[in-house]
Amino acid sequence: MDLIYEIPKTIHYCWFGGKPLGAEELRCIESWKKYLPEYEIKRWDESNFDVCCCDYVSEAYRAKKWAFVSDYARFEILYRCGGLYFDTDVELIRSIDDLIAKGPFMGFELDFNKDEAGTVNPGLGLSAVPRLALYKEILDSYQEDHFLNNDDSLNLKTVVTRTTEILDLHGLIHQPGIQDVDGITIYPAEFFNPKDFWTGEIHLSDKTRTIHHFGMSWYTDEDKYRYELEKNLLKKFPNGKLAHRLAVIATMVRYRDLSAVKGFIKRLGE
Repeated sequence: MDLIYEIPKTIHYCWFGGKPLGAEELRCIESWKKYLPEYEIKRWDESNFDVCCCDYVSEAYRAKKWAFVSDYARFEILYRCGGLYFDTDVELIRSIDDLIAKGPFMGFELDFNKDEAGTVNPGLGLSAVPRLALYKEILDSYQEDHFLNNDDSLNLKTVVTRTTEILDLHGLIHQPGIQDVDGITIYPAEFFNPKDFWTGEIHLSDKTRTIHHFGMSWYTDEDKYRYELEKNLLKKFPNGKLAHRLAVIATMVRYRDLSAVKGFIKRLGE
C-alpha cells in the first residue's frame, strides 16, 4: 500500500450524555490498547464535537438519544481525520494489523441467508482514510434528514439500515464472502460479529478479530422493553421485520400515544 493511503494511527470512540464509562466499556478500551499499542485513543463527546452540526444531530441530542448522535459523529470524524472507530462495547481479541494494511473496511453484522439480506454494522469497526467519498454520501443522507418527524415521533432508522442501504446502491452483494464496495472491504460476520444478538451465543473462528458485546449502555427503559419484546416475538415469528414492527408498535402504545403509532404505521406504507 502506498504511504498516502495508510490509515492514521488513531482509534476514535464516542461517548455522549455525560455519564461515566462503565466497567465493560473500560475493559473493551483496554483490549484496543493491548492489540493496537501504537495507536492514540481519542474520545469524542460534547466537549469536542459540535452536537448542533446539523438538524438530525441536534434533534437526537435534545431527545437524549446518544447512540443516534454517535451514528453521525463517527462518519464525520473519520471523514475529517481518518483512522479506526469502534463502539465502546467492541472487544478486540487478536491483531487486526493485516486488515488495516489492506485499507478501509467495514463488517457484516448479519450475513445473507435464505430469509433475509445481510446487514453491515459500522459500530463493529471502521477503518478509513480521510475524505472517503462513500462516507460523504452517508453524511449527506443525515444532513438531508431529521431525527424528529413531523408528527413529533422519532426517526429511529438505525445506522445499520442507513449504511447498508447506501452500500447496496454501490453494489453490495448479499452473498457469503469478502467483497469490495467503492474501495472499502466488507468482511463477513465471523470477522467482527461472532456473538448472536438474541441468544448471546459466541461462535469464534480463526478469522474472528472482535466481539461485539451489545452493551446497550445508551438504552433507555423504552429501548430495553422493545428489545426484550422483540426477542420474545422472534420465537413466534421467524420473520425478523414482522417481529421488529410489532415490538415497535407495542412499545409506542406503552410509552407514548396513539399518534406516534399512527405515524409509524403511515411511514411503513410510504
